[in-house]
Order: sequence, then structure tokens, then C-alpha cells
Amino acid sequence: MKITAIILLTITTIILVGLTVMSFYNVDFPIVFYLTCAGQAIFIFTVYKVLTDKYSTEKTFNDWYEDYPIEDK
Repeated sequence: MKITAIILLTITTIILVGLTVMSFYNVDFPIVFYLTCAGQAIFIFTVYKVLTDKYSTEKTFNDWYEDYPIEDK
């Protein structure tokens, strides 16, 4: 996953937290509505970027986890 996907996820998270705060303080509906739509669009774009990323690895399921290696039997 490239750094752009992480940045997009961070922006989406900030928007969602901001929406929660705005809803608590009764901010005008159009602002909350359009930020919700923008957050959903950014989230869908982030999912697209992650799924179409040119990422490959040599690891297989037989390698298990890097932090908990197992011995070959």
C-alpha cells in the first residue's frame, strides 16, 4: 500500500471525527450533509486506490506471520 492510501485514510478519519463533533454541537445540516458525502467519496476512492495498487509479494500462506515464525516439519 502506497503512502497516498494512508493519507487518504487519515483524511477520511479526520472527516468522520469532525462530523461526529459537528453533529454534537448542532452545526447546520447542509455542512454536515456535504461533508458526509465528501467523506464517503474519499473512502470509495481510497478503497479503489488500495485495490488497484501494483503490490506483489513473494510470501505465501506457508510463511505464516513474520513476528511468529514456525519451524518446518
